[in-house]
Amino acid sequence: MIAFIINALKIIFVLGFLVFIHEGGHFLVAKLCKVKVNEFSIGWGPALFKKQGKETLYALRLIPLGGYVRLEGEEEESKDERAYSNASIPKRMAIILAGPFVNIVFAIVTYFILVSVVANNSSLIVKELIPNYAAEGAGIIVGDEITKINGQKLYVKSDLDKALEKSNGEEIEVTVKRNNEEKNIKLIPTKVDYKHTGIYLKSIDQAESTKVITAEANSVAERSGVIANDIITKVNGEEVKNQLEIVNAIDKSTSKTIDITIKRGNEEKIISIEPDIYNYYYLGVQFETAENTFLNNIYYAFFNTKEFVFSIFENLKMLLTGGARINQFVGPVGISQVVANTNEVKDFVNILALVSLSLGVTNLLPIPALDGGKFVLLVIEAIRKKKLDERIEMSMGLISFILLIILSVYVTYNDILRIL
Repeated sequence: MIAFIINALKIIFVLGFLVFIHEGGHFLVAKLCKVKVNEFSIGWGPALFKKQGKETLYALRLIPLGGYVRLEGEEEESKDERAYSNASIPKRMAIILAGPFVNIVFAIVTYFILVSVVANNSSLIVKELIPNYAAEGAGIIVGDEITKINGQKLYVKSDLDKALEKSNGEEIEVTVKRNNEEKNIKLIPTKVDYKHTGIYLKSIDQAESTKVITAEANSVAERSGVIANDIITKVNGEEVKNQLEIVNAIDKSTSKTIDITIKRGNEEKIISIEPDIYNYYYLGVQFETAENTFLNNIYYAFFNTKEFVFSIFENLKMLLTGGARINQFVGPVGISQVVANTNEVKDFVNILALVSLSLGVTNLLPIPALDGGKFVLLVIEAIRKKKLDERIEMSMGLISFILLIILSVYVTYNDILRIL
């Protein structure tokens, strides 16, 4: 019971707090722009608590999903000189962008502080050589600091990983710092094959870790018919009881095709898949942990935060190019499950930052019902020197709102299926 209450409080805090700062951004900038705010509400539906301020009604409502700031003249005709519709375009743009901006800034600052405090960063100083890998035979030694690949400066380990991936297995020039001198070493990275099925399973620390969460878009698993909520019972006829056993069974298979037995509802079926072979490239070194100093932590926090931010845009790119499917989206129910499963403060804060960044970036998409869509309409108004026809604007907003509701229901349905 106590665990349930704690999880419920965590979920309410994440969803409620992020909506609060989002709507708070709209509210504060509207006030700064002298625009009248009629209502500031967290949640939807019947009011659990409300208080009438000097001009603004503050409300906490029953359904803790979303919220809104109702501005004078935003959706109705108003002759009030402080109406949103009477404000200049730059002021209206500022009000619209304030919500997503607050979410994004909060996420960046929170994540930066988190990775600054949790100091467990990898340096680029070689601690150990892995036998039979490229570095050992090329002349890299323990104590070398890897500073460049093909003349490109490296700042953190992820820069090295990207450079190795970009090499595609061709010869590279590795610059190392040894005894305060730079030395260039040419080598061919060691290629390691990895079998990729595109199957994503429940977390390994959960009881149902053989249950499929989703099949990656365009993967062999999706093409072969594996779907969310399938339960993997055997690999090549061998029983598997957890995620680790599934991975090991796939890796040790010597046949080109792998037979995966899945349970779907009350029936069991065998699906044959031919894994894609992905190539990964390695130097074959282990790095020392970076010294735990204030300046070092700030240094690594900067680059880790940059990776964190760009990962969201990479996910959006995948969605737009077909690298991801709508059924892989996670909605409030899915987010709630992830939040409930966090056991440490650092994991909880990490999820808080990630959801905040996602909320901010998603709201900037050019969809009329979202802040990004409203901003685009203001840009069009600025170019045309006049507003769009009110009927057209209302129709666009209504259609996009209905589509978002349908999408929300679909995403929530998938979230529930993944949990059950």
